[in-house]
Amino acid sequence: MKDADAVSPDPASMRQQYRAEGLAESDLAASPVEQFARWFQQAATEGRLFEPNAMVVSTADGEGRVSSRTVLLKHFDEQGFVFYTNYDSRKARDLAENPQVALLFPWHPMARQVIVAGVARRTGRDETAAYFRTRPHGSQLGAWASEQSSVIAGRAGLDSAYAELAARYPEGEQVPVPPHWGGFRVAPRTVEFWQGRENRLHDRLRYVVEADGGWRVERLSP
Repeated sequence: MKDADAVSPDPASMRQQYRAEGLAESDLAASPVEQFARWFQQAATEGRLFEPNAMVVSTADGEGRVSSRTVLLKHFDEQGFVFYTNYDSRKARDLAENPQVALLFPWHPMARQVIVAGVARRTGRDETAAYFRTRPHGSQLGAWASEQSSVIAGRAGLDSAYAELAARYPEGEQVPVPPHWGGFRVAPRTVEFWQGRENRLHDRLRYVVEADGGWRVERLSP
């Protein structure tokens, strides 16, 4: 018989009652990016979220096989949402075959989610280089040391590659931008703002892009 302390908790019994104020159509900004900026500012300043710019990026390859991972948002504006990665990684290979992508911001302490669906395109090299220069020195070296998503024999090889790079480019010396590393900009086609409510009757308001580039808002049943 298993020790009671070792028994895994039952996920079916885990539930929270959301008591947040609702989200009405009249509360929304004219564009989803402006609305995202409002919520993002609140997420960043309330102090309850460890990394408010963390988002789940979901991709599918040319055969429809889906994968997800957490990535950090690095910029957003009316043109879209930007993140950076190794272009040889699984996510980048998926996007080369199928540029359709979804982003999920899971702001659980605020009982909120933002879900972006759109098309990803690579950023220009000048934009990539400008961002790369703002990264900490160690992160710049890490972009060279890691062959992201590839199978490796062990941790030792990764640490050795990093140590060699650290010796070649000591602190204070400029690290070149890797040619296999850069950004993606996700141009949104839909952006859903999800606000948790009591009794699972959540508010879900979704912006949908129109042919003229404008936006319409629709309410989804929870």
